[in-house]
Amino acid sequence: QAVIGLDDPLRDDAKGTIQQLRKLGVERIVMVSGDRKSTADQVGAEVGVDQVFAECTPERKLEIVRAEMLAASGSVVAVGDGINDAPALAAASVGVAMGARGATAASEAADVVIVEDSIEHLADAIDVAQGARGRALQAAGVGMTLATAAMMLGAVGVFNATASAVTQEFIDAAAILWALVPPKSRIRK
Repeated sequence: QAVIGLDDPLRDDAKGTIQQLRKLGVERIVMVSGDRKSTADQVGAEVGVDQVFAECTPERKLEIVRAEMLAASGSVVAVGDGINDAPALAAASVGVAMGARGATAASEAADVVIVEDSIEHLADAIDVAQGARGRALQAAGVGMTLATAAMMLGAVGVFNATASAVTQEFIDAAAILWALVPPKSRIRK
């Protein structure tokens, strides 16, 4: 008779990633694992998640994601790296598959694939997405405001049809260029 003990050490970047996600406004972080309860609880407490679900089957992971989506006031992001995570990744508002070595099913079910097997890139991806969304909303708002002003000037006779068309092209180009400017990251290591 033999007993084999395997230890999968906690990644150095896990706790820092949770802290970065909190800085980005992620309100609730839940760990859903197929691991034993004692192991999952220890890891969850160490990294600082809000709740831990352990010994979960793929079906249970899917149920948890659906329940979180019903309870959430915003988007639910599910992150996983294995075939057991594929149903949950597909059901979430945004599914994120981790690592190029991850299961093909997880990568195919996910909306986003982070090819480097490091959880810290999740915070970077969320930061970039939030910044890009903010820039796009700014560009749309300013573009619509300027376009409305140009239409009013055209309506009262200040601009003729050609001047209005050229002005609109400049407004469109400026809005697109502004939206393409990379936003400043809010998280730095």
